[in-house]
Amino acid sequence: MNVKLDTKEKFHEISLLDGVLTANMTADFAEMLSVVQKQPPFNVVLSLEQVQEVHADMQQALAQAQQAYYELNYSFVICCMQPAVEEVFDKAELLEMMNVTPTLSEAWDIVQMEEIERELMGDFDAE
Repeated sequence: MNVKLDTKEKFHEISLLDGVLTANMTADFAEMLSVVQKQPPFNVVLSLEQVQEVHADMQQALAQAQQAYYELNYSFVICCMQPAVEEVFDKAELLEMMNVTPTLSEAWDIVQMEEIERELMGDFDAE
């Protein structure tokens, strides 16, 4: 699996560079996320700009990874999804439950808004 990893102040930006994400890439994807998740910042923006096709197992892996991040109170935003890939996620009824933005800039905004929200909710929990 070819990836580009760029660490920003509030998140890791991961760009998947393969045109097709196959089922046999799910283990590599999970391993990469487990490594990234152990070092701050803990939020992830995943760019699928280069991806033209995603097999069913990988679709599930992406959805499960996003859910796992939110359960840990971290952000996981997918951006730059190509129309054909978006359609596949929509048909699999995964798109509505995922945090997807059209652009990288919007993904950054979501991460920052969620960070502020967590900080505010933390203040309320302390009272």
